[in-house]
Amino acid sequence: MDIRKEIKILATKEATTLTEIASKLYCNKERRKALNLLTQKLRNNTIRFQEVSNVLDILGYQLKIEKKR
Repeated sequence: MDIRKEIKILATKEATTLTEIASKLYCNKERRKALNLLTQKLRNNTIRFQEVSNVLDILGYQLKIEKKR
């Protein structure tokens, strides 16, 4: 699974941008720095589980983990 693509797809479905997501996720940073931080983490696959969970929460989704069948 490519988390970068998945987040972009969900953002499009919710009619929002990565800039808006980043500014909510990193509320203590200026918008441009927040966007750079988020895109860098997505590009390098260094985003933490908690950050992904927070992004999904911002978008109105939840992460569900279930056992394989």
